[in-house]
Amino acid sequence: MSDVVERTLGVLPALLGQHEPGAGPGGAGGPHRLSASSRLGSLIRNITALTSKHEEEKLIQQEITSLKAMVSAPTTSLRLMKECMVRLIYCEMLGYESSFGYIHAIKLAQQGNLLEKRVGYLAVSLFLHENHELLLLLVNTVVKDLQSTNLVEVSMALTIVSQIFPREMIPAVLPLIEDKLQHSKEIIRRKAVQALYKFYLIAPNQVQHIHDKFRKALCDRDVGVMAASLHIYLEMIKENSSGYKDLTESFVIILKQVVGGKLPIDFNYHSVPAPWLQIQLLRILGLLGKDDPRTSELMYDVLEESLRRAEINHNITYAILFECVQTIYTIYPKSELLEKAAKCIGKFVLSPQINLKYLGLKALTCVIQQDPNLALEHQMTIIECLDHPDPIIKRETLEILYRITNGHNVVVIVQKMLDYLKETKEEYAIITLAGKIAELAEKYAPNNEWFIQTMNAVFSVGGDVLYPDIPNNFLRLLAEGFDDGKEDKQLRTYAVRSYLALLEEENVFYPQKFLQVMSWVLGEYSSLATDVDPETILTRLHNLLKKTFVTSETKAWIMAAVTKIASRASFSKTVDKLIQEFSSSLDTCMRQHTFELKHLCEDKVLMKGLLPFDASCNDMVVDASLSFLDEFVAEGLGQGAAPYKPHHQRQEEKLSQEKALNFEPYGLSFASSVSSSGIAGRQSPTGLSFGSDTSGNSTEMGHKETNTLKLEGVRKLWGKEGYLPKKESKVGKEDEPQTVSCSSLLARRVAETPVSKSDQVSSLSEEEKEKQQLASTLFVGLGSNANVSLMGKVDLSTQKFKRKSKVDKAQSNEEALNMQNSAASDFGPLVDTVPITKEDCDGDKHTTLRKPSLCSSDTVGETLQSVKKPGLDDKLSDSRLSPLSLFADSNIEILQPSPSSQCENANKTVLLPSLAEELEELPHSEVAELCQSDALALYLCKVWKDDSLLLVVFVSNKNPSALNAVNVVFEKEQHFQILESPACQFPVIEAQSVGHCQKCVRMDKLCTQGVISGFVNYQSEMETHLEFSIPLSLLDFIRPMKMTTEDFGKLWLSLSNDVKQNIKMPSSQDSISAALSVLHQKLKLHIVDIIGNEGILACQLLPSVPCLLHCRTHSGMLALWFRSPCSALPDGLLYQCQKVMEES
Repeated sequence: MSDVVERTLGVLPALLGQHEPGAGPGGAGGPHRLSASSRLGSLIRNITALTSKHEEEKLIQQEITSLKAMVSAPTTSLRLMKECMVRLIYCEMLGYESSFGYIHAIKLAQQGNLLEKRVGYLAVSLFLHENHELLLLLVNTVVKDLQSTNLVEVSMALTIVSQIFPREMIPAVLPLIEDKLQHSKEIIRRKAVQALYKFYLIAPNQVQHIHDKFRKALCDRDVGVMAASLHIYLEMIKENSSGYKDLTESFVIILKQVVGGKLPIDFNYHSVPAPWLQIQLLRILGLLGKDDPRTSELMYDVLEESLRRAEINHNITYAILFECVQTIYTIYPKSELLEKAAKCIGKFVLSPQINLKYLGLKALTCVIQQDPNLALEHQMTIIECLDHPDPIIKRETLEILYRITNGHNVVVIVQKMLDYLKETKEEYAIITLAGKIAELAEKYAPNNEWFIQTMNAVFSVGGDVLYPDIPNNFLRLLAEGFDDGKEDKQLRTYAVRSYLALLEEENVFYPQKFLQVMSWVLGEYSSLATDVDPETILTRLHNLLKKTFVTSETKAWIMAAVTKIASRASFSKTVDKLIQEFSSSLDTCMRQHTFELKHLCEDKVLMKGLLPFDASCNDMVVDASLSFLDEFVAEGLGQGAAPYKPHHQRQEEKLSQEKALNFEPYGLSFASSVSSSGIAGRQSPTGLSFGSDTSGNSTEMGHKETNTLKLEGVRKLWGKEGYLPKKESKVGKEDEPQTVSCSSLLARRVAETPVSKSDQVSSLSEEEKEKQQLASTLFVGLGSNANVSLMGKVDLSTQKFKRKSKVDKAQSNEEALNMQNSAASDFGPLVDTVPITKEDCDGDKHTTLRKPSLCSSDTVGETLQSVKKPGLDDKLSDSRLSPLSLFADSNIEILQPSPSSQCENANKTVLLPSLAEELEELPHSEVAELCQSDALALYLCKVWKDDSLLLVVFVSNKNPSALNAVNVVFEKEQHFQILESPACQFPVIEAQSVGHCQKCVRMDKLCTQGVISGFVNYQSEMETHLEFSIPLSLLDFIRPMKMTTEDFGKLWLSLSNDVKQNIKMPSSQDSISAALSVLHQKLKLHIVDIIGNEGILACQLLPSVPCLLHCRTHSGMLALWFRSPCSALPDGLLYQCQKVMEES
């Protein structure tokens, strides 16, 4: 420790600036600097010499008291203030609060010279967080330093912006940072890119108009600038990879140069060229090449070169190999690369080093979906890892077992998980593992007894840290039941008997959630246990109420159960005793429940009507508008009561009466002439959003959101049989090429394990025999001919629980359709990603608008890319492939399709559909192709109705014979809502004819760009499955909102979310009327009024979310001011405005 302290003290003089002229012992101010450095060094030495935490606290408090007096003194110089800031930073780093120095750090950054400003900026970045209110005082300093001619000041300002900067103040510095992208110094350009990356993370809509400048940064001559831009591209490609397919070749070229050692030697790490840059590029390529054979083909060579060169035995090369393996298994598969990647995984898994073994297990977990036979090859290693002393290794091994679970091995795997669950004390591991056990138990339970016992173990061990949806789903499964009524009764009866046996035990502590589950089941289904006296059940529940460890919430569940049981009994002494005992309880909730029970017992007819048997899933009619209070409200208003005001309006009025900080960004001021047209001069703070998209009881809504998961708009990836299976296209003709997926390529290998010789078997130890027996139990069903449910493979074995929904039959129908949907099973980042559109091998189809006045700028020339199976030149035409081995040098011959099959496809007759007459009159796009096969073609036309977006889908039969059972299914997307059923069914489509269906779509969650995916399957000679995707934009859901100037002014005052931005006007638009005309035509904005050089416009996001816009021209700039009740809508429209003005 002493040598570390000495080295630290040796570096401190450089930080404190003692090496500048005059800082030495003979220079001016030398003694002051030396004494300050000595005080800091003495503080560090004293702290390291202490022996207890109490002594440290005492010493630090003395130091903080001294520093507080020093920084508060008016005679303290900036030089001494800098020394105090360094000591304050050290105290803050030790965890002691020193908020009194925050304002002085900001002053030091504003007033000092370069060294003092540097320490001030450093202190601010360490002291404050992004939402700290004092950061507003630093904005003006940052703007001034960004405009400075001093390179060091500009660099410091960019550094602080990229670390912490308030989101509301981004428009104030964004133009200045954009200019720094053209700076002559590479360090300034690099820091500017880093600042824009920070802006993209916290406010992506505000930097979308400068994507072209990101491309210039990618091609920058400096490697550091290029590397910084990769962070932005990685985030953008995660959201929408289809928009950056054209950059694939650029990324490949960069990776080739990096791997080839063409970068300066400064970027090498342990003789490995730019390893972190390689990892970043590999992740980007994995996202771009997923499910895209054309794009993936560009990457094969460079990925093979990366695998070959990363052979140095060093941790950083292992990281590169791991990313290579992930990328290879993510993109469209190539057999040679898959073999090499599998060899790398084998080396990792078999390595004696714990870190490499973990890396191999992690890679195996990721790729097990595509190649289940890898688990068979390393099954003995996996068995050994189950007993590994490192808990991380053991946990990752259980993750592998979770992914290979099927109906044959579920009992053994769940038991292994339960054993680990009982051992671990880590809360996160308990929560995660308990959820997985519950999921496996529901999907693969062999019988009722095992399912109930397993869930009881989960509730007992998991305790109250479980996710709320685990007990909720369990109770819902019991309540909704299954297809077999007899099975329902058996499961519920066994659950009742199981819980009665548990409650009979004395001095046993159960978690609160488990007690709640017991109470609900006994209250609902205790009558199914006909041989058990209800009085016995009530007695046990009564005893449970008297336990001291039972919380008030759990007591409410128990009282509800008692009330339900009492409704089915004519008389109960226990109920009377309970009422008498708890009528005077100090717990108000218990007293309330007791009085309710007492009054219900007095009227048995009412009690039975309120509490029917097994009615938990019955629909309840709820008056959401609270119309029964209309008379009361009218009476109150008649007596002079104040009308109701929404929460955000009350906050706005309160804020307008108080003095508050000005959150307005720097920009052009708005003239007072707007107020004469009906717009009030009040300006609401941009940074304070008090608005709410919904009005109502906020307390009740908040309570509801905390207890339930928000599943609306979430794409359904899991069904009752596991991960939703991906059906591959099946082609009827034998001479046609077939698409071979990664899993099908690897599944052709010989799965038989070598038979051991008899003498080897006899020599095996008992421990090895046990491991082999365990392996045969765990990995049963993973052979090439077995029916395995493996994250995308269908398990044909009968599932125990097939839940039926009593709540919503339409939901079950949608679920049945979704089970036929293809779900991508390749490994890749799936967080916040937009579905990727596949490119059509025949070229892009463009759409144009019939009525330009209502057209969307995003849909003019918009590409509707066809979703087809991979191109013919990338398919394997010979199905007789040699058996593939990941650890053998075997080759796969890839053949090209015959020209005759291509000619046959080209000669097919294509029918071009057209819209109906009533739809032709509405604004619409041209009919464009979505996808096609040899027998069928799918077309789309967008119709922009006043209240919704209408998607008209045409199904054209190209065959000389009829097509049967044609189903067009739209998948549920996060951002969009299909108002009707998501499926269209055509029993038969006659030869050479066209069928059509219409779907109304609304935007459920705001986004600038999005995709609705789906598939069509039909029965010809055999069942065929085609996928498609429909790109949509925000402007598809924007409509003009007509209003008067007076109405505009009133609505403007009631809106709280606003955004301001200044944009340059094109030379072709020299007046406010010309600019507003462009916005009216391209963005569907209604021009309300034009007064001088100012104008006001209005629009709405369907169905009825308004957005108002105030514009003003000044010196070639157009100042935009948006207001809307939806916080994200102004940002989205601002991006569209910037895009339109740049294009015009």
